[in-house]
Amino acid sequence: MDRAAGSATEHPFATHDDARLRAAQARVTRAVDELGVTFGGGDTAPVGRWELDTVPLVLDADEWARLDAGVTQRSRLLDAVLTDLYGERTVLRRGLVPPEVVFRHRGYLRAAHGVTVPGPHRLFFHAVDLVRDAGGEFRVLSDRTQAPSGAGYALADRSILARAVPGEFRAVNPRPVGTYVGAVRVALVEAAPPAAEDPTVVVLSPGAGSETAFDQAHLASVLGFPLVESADLVVQDGAVWMRSLGRLRRVHVVVRRVDDDHVDPLDLRPESRLGVVGLLDVARRGAVTVVNTVGSGVLENPALAAAVPELTRALLGEEPLLPSVPTYWAGTDAVRSHLRATVSSLVFHHATTGEAVVGARLTAAESADLLARVDADPTAWSAREIPDLGASPVGPAGHRRPGVGLDARPVGLRVFDVATRAGYVTMTGGLGQVLVTDPLTEPMTSTAAQDVWVSPGRRDSDTATSVRRDDGPRTARRRETADPVSSPRVLNDLYWMGRYAERAESVGRLLVAGSGCVREYGVESPASRVVLAAITRVSGTEPGFAAAGTRADVIAEFRSLTVDPRRLGSAAQSVAALARCARAVRDQLGQDTWAVLHRVDQVLAEAAVASVADEATLWATQSRVVGSMLAVAGLTAESMVRDPGWHLMDLGRRLDRAAAITALAAAAIEGDHPPDVTEIVLSAVLAAADSSVTYRRRYRGVPTLGAVIDLVLADPINPRSIVFQIDRIAADLAALPGAEVTSRPMRALDVLRTTVRRLEPGDVDTESGRADLRVVLDSVLGDLTRLADAVVETHLSGPGGTQPLSGHGAGRVLS
Repeated sequence: MDRAAGSATEHPFATHDDARLRAAQARVTRAVDELGVTFGGGDTAPVGRWELDTVPLVLDADEWARLDAGVTQRSRLLDAVLTDLYGERTVLRRGLVPPEVVFRHRGYLRAAHGVTVPGPHRLFFHAVDLVRDAGGEFRVLSDRTQAPSGAGYALADRSILARAVPGEFRAVNPRPVGTYVGAVRVALVEAAPPAAEDPTVVVLSPGAGSETAFDQAHLASVLGFPLVESADLVVQDGAVWMRSLGRLRRVHVVVRRVDDDHVDPLDLRPESRLGVVGLLDVARRGAVTVVNTVGSGVLENPALAAAVPELTRALLGEEPLLPSVPTYWAGTDAVRSHLRATVSSLVFHHATTGEAVVGARLTAAESADLLARVDADPTAWSAREIPDLGASPVGPAGHRRPGVGLDARPVGLRVFDVATRAGYVTMTGGLGQVLVTDPLTEPMTSTAAQDVWVSPGRRDSDTATSVRRDDGPRTARRRETADPVSSPRVLNDLYWMGRYAERAESVGRLLVAGSGCVREYGVESPASRVVLAAITRVSGTEPGFAAAGTRADVIAEFRSLTVDPRRLGSAAQSVAALARCARAVRDQLGQDTWAVLHRVDQVLAEAAVASVADEATLWATQSRVVGSMLAVAGLTAESMVRDPGWHLMDLGRRLDRAAAITALAAAAIEGDHPPDVTEIVLSAVLAAADSSVTYRRRYRGVPTLGAVIDLVLADPINPRSIVFQIDRIAADLAALPGAEVTSRPMRALDVLRTTVRRLEPGDVDTESGRADLRVVLDSVLGDLTRLADAVVETHLSGPGGTQPLSGHGAGRVLS
């Protein structure tokens, strides 16, 4: 199946018309959004959706068996080459590889000499990029040996397609990909230094701004290992440690998603903020295992690929099982003569700079200039042919042609494997990519991903549990108690997740209460004006409604406070900030949370483009924001273990809720109003504080200022009152490691409690009583600010953050 465009009739989607395919594509896209699968983004580029085609790349069992054997053979070969290049260098002495090919390549790191790893394999993770040629045969395009990305995407793609197209999935019954995860998990634990009895494994990420941040976080989550950044780790006493709330925990294995030359600014690039100072020295001492091994980037050298056939015969005594796209090293006269004759069909690569030049893009003068550069420094250059690509079936996301059902496009395939003690284990299938068809574009630039379905057959070679272990492997032991160790970065993002979630809910409730008042009594009523002024005050969006003279102005302000993510204090701004924090701790959150965040983001986006006259959508959006934030609160309350991260998230939520209620109470006692106005204002205050039902059950008659203020300030069993928040803050602080009554946050909490005891809600019926209460409420807000500062400086402060890797373009290129 899938071997050429003409075989599309064998494909499980072959009978689907355009409408059916697009309906399925809509389900896939919705699932991608709900899972929060992204690609790209950074400081200057927006986070983009991961484009996944409905139509998978289908391989039969025999074809996969050939690919599996070929990839495994290539991994064994490159593992032997890597070990030799940083060891005895016999391949250089025997003339199998010219020394210039190795020493001039930027991936060869002299600082990596002396770094060893436990076990028989130096190359731990390996990914092979393949393309299908016009004859239907897969050829190796390149090897990814530094920090190969895409395995997390492949796992997510399988989960999405299995749910989005269940009938077709059952019809093919593809082999599972999850066995690869089990093999990786066991292999990483076994890769720890021999003395480690219960190894700690971490995944080192460039940061949430990395293009493949989802891939890193999803894989870490599936494996069950912490996702960390450079600021989370420190070298001390000859070992690597992970920071957490003033404590340190020993790290034994670092799975790096950072390129070779960035991993250690001490030994490699001093300007790098992505690595860990001193990491290489600890690795040389054998006190930590870094995978992939630092220096493995030398295997990505295209010039080295030219020697693969001869190396396979010399080192393995075997014939190559996978053909490669022809590649040439420019170090000989004969090769340079060939390059001059075929420049327009080649992609040239410079070993030192990494520069890639597509010959077909060049004018005659530019081609002559390039060839002159090659002649002047031939050992630095290699060239790879641009293959004549075949085509495979793709769907709407792959071809993007309206009205066209199943179409044919060139496809690529990235196959992953991992080194275990018994040998290399591949992920069955891998990551398919619909390639850009522009002949002037590098082949592995893609427009969409494809899940890869391998038809059932003999499974003995791809089942991780069948991997034989010769000497009784170590397995991770279950800890009797929940692990309380999380990095300061993770804790900080969880803390702010709590704050922004509560802020979005509070603003949403204010907007719901205020819009209800406006609809009921009009924008000119005194009660409406008081409520609108309270919204401006609590949200901190001055001048706000004070500058809104007409009804149209008021609606415009409501719209801005609801849907404008650039407006500080708006609901949309808080939701966007919440999403940013959530992306930074993606590995800590479940799929349901992402579904909720996607839905609220979609609701806000739809309201933002709705007609200004469409007030119904605006009002409904405010309620949906509140409902979504309640869903987030419920998920975190019911689905997260009560570790320090949860307590800091709850602490952030309680601090923000206390501040919002305090500001709301202060606004409610501002001025002296007629009874009818006061009743309307207090009803809005109760609605904004989510205490209307509680008030009606406890008190009879219309709301009174004293009773309302007592309920939202001093009632210890009302979950919306200030006193209740203080009790929860105290519990959260006490649950944090190293909590002491003399700590700065505890002292700040004692000051806050003392201030709150001065609240006398019963005196609000007089102007002097209200004036005294306003003074106390202002003091409460100040105390809350100082408490929040104390929490951040005591529990969340750490060294400077990382510098994210980011970028974007017309297509996607996975590293």
